[in-house]
Amino acid sequence: MSVLVLVAALCGAAAVAYRLTEIPEPHPETVVQSTVFTDAAGAYLGRRGPVDRQEVPLSQVPRYVQDAVIAAENRSFRSDTGVSPKAIGRAVWASVTGGARQGGSTITQQYVKNALLSPERSMSRKLREALIAVKLDRTRSKDQILAGYLNTVYFGRGSAGIEAAARNYFGVSTRQLTVAQGAALAAIVNIPSYYEKAGSDPRVTARLQDRWAWVLDAMEAGGAITSAQRAGAVFPAFRFYPPGTTEGQRQYMIDVAAKEAAKQLGISGDELARGGYTVRTTFDLALQDAATESVKGLKGRAGTRPHSAVVAIRPGDGAVRLLYGGADYARQPFNDAVDGAVEAGTATEPFGRVRLGAPLAELGKSAAPTPLKLASAYAAVAADGVYAAPYTVASVSRGGRTLFTARPSVRRVLAEKEAFVANATMFDWPRPGESAAGESYFTAGAGGGITRRTVWSTRLDRELAITAVLFADRPGRRKGTVVPAQLPNSPAPTSVAEGVVARLWELAEGVRPARG
Repeated sequence: MSVLVLVAALCGAAAVAYRLTEIPEPHPETVVQSTVFTDAAGAYLGRRGPVDRQEVPLSQVPRYVQDAVIAAENRSFRSDTGVSPKAIGRAVWASVTGGARQGGSTITQQYVKNALLSPERSMSRKLREALIAVKLDRTRSKDQILAGYLNTVYFGRGSAGIEAAARNYFGVSTRQLTVAQGAALAAIVNIPSYYEKAGSDPRVTARLQDRWAWVLDAMEAGGAITSAQRAGAVFPAFRFYPPGTTEGQRQYMIDVAAKEAAKQLGISGDELARGGYTVRTTFDLALQDAATESVKGLKGRAGTRPHSAVVAIRPGDGAVRLLYGGADYARQPFNDAVDGAVEAGTATEPFGRVRLGAPLAELGKSAAPTPLKLASAYAAVAADGVYAAPYTVASVSRGGRTLFTARPSVRRVLAEKEAFVANATMFDWPRPGESAAGESYFTAGAGGGITRRTVWSTRLDRELAITAVLFADRPGRRKGTVVPAQLPNSPAPTSVAEGVVARLWELAEGVRPARG
C-alpha cells in the first residue's frame, strides 16, 4: 500500500511540475546570426557577426540530410515523446551513485539543453530539461523542433547550425549538400571539437569515415536512402582546416560592401552583422586572388613602406569587380584603394584637357585622388563619357527573400567628343614601350626615372577597366605622419604595374563572354 501511495505521490508531483513548467525563450546568443558575403558568382568571401550562424528553414534542408542527423543522434525522433526514459534513468542513477556522466539525450532534449537552458550539469537541470522537452514535443511539430535543433547545434569549426557547417566544411549552402556530405556533418555532431580537423588530420579523418559509414548504414536500414545510394556514396573531401591567410586580405572588400549594404538597407553596421543577411557582392574572387598573388614581393627602399592598390570596374555600369586595398588587413586596416589619397602626377593629365561634369569635375585638378575615384573616371572614358557610380553590392537577401537589388546610377560627365580626346590622350601618351603582344596601357605617375614616386597603369575596353597603382611612403618629421617616398628601381615600377594589369586582364579575358 505504501508503495502505491509513493508512486501516486510521485506521479502527482510530476503532473504538477509539468503544469508549472514553462518553455523558456531561446538564449540571445542562439538567435543571433552572422551576415555572409559572397562574390558575384556566389563563392564565399567571409562573414561579419559575433556568431557564425545563419538560420535556414527546414524546407531548405534536404530530407536525406535531416534523416542523416536523425540516424546519428536520435533514430526514434519522429515517433518519441521528446525524451528517452532509459537515458534519463541512466543519467539519474549516475548522478546518485557518482558514476560516469551519461548521454543518450533525444534531439528534442539536446535542443532544449543547447538553446533554452543553462549548461550546468545537475540532476535538477536534467529533470527540468526532460519536462520542457515533453511539453515542447506536445506543443510544437517535429519539423519545428528539428529546424530549431539544426539551426543551433554546434558542428565544430566555429559553426553554429547546419548552414554555417555546410559552408565551413564543404563550401556550399545547406540545400546543395549531397547525401555523403550530409552524413558526414551528422557524424561530426557527436564530437565536433575533435572531428572538425577532418581533412587535415589523417587519424581524425579515418575515425570520422568509420562513423560516416555507420550513419549511412543506419539510413539504409531505416529506408532513408536506397541500397544504390549507399553503395554509391563516396567519403567527401573537406575544406582544409584551419583556413588559409586570404581571409585577412578579403576584409578590405567586406568592409566596403558591409558599409554599402547597411546604407542601402537603412540599418547600422552592427544590425547588419547580427541580422543573418546574405550579401552578394560584385567582386570576382578569382581576380581578387590573382591580384593578391601579382603584387606579392613588392619591396620598398630602406626606411620606406611600399603600397599597392588595384581596382577593376565595369564601364557604364559601375560594378566593382576587383578592389585590392592592401596586403594585410590585420597590419593595415586602412584601405588604399578606397581611402588612400595617392599622388597622381601625370595620371590625371587626360582630364586636364576636357570639361568633366559632376561628380568628377575637380579630378583634373586633384593632386592626390583615391585609386577608386581615378579608376572610375578611366571607366567613364571607356564608356564614351558615361560615368557610373561605383558599387560593390549586387543584392542583399535574408531567409530566401531578396531585400535589395542594385541598379546602376549613371550620368554623362564627358561629351562623346571629349571622351574620344581623353582616350586618345591616354593611349598616345609616351610610355616605356608596348608589350610584345602590342597591348595598350596608359602608364603615368609622379616623378620620373630613378626618382619615380608613384606609378599608375590602366588598360580598358567597353567591358572592363583595370587600374593598378604602386606608391611608397616613409615616416614624416612629425610623429604619426608619412610623406611620399621613392619606389625601388629594380624591378622597374612601370614594368611591375603593367605586369599586374596584364595578368589580371588575361584572366578576365578568359571568363568574359564573347564580344560581337
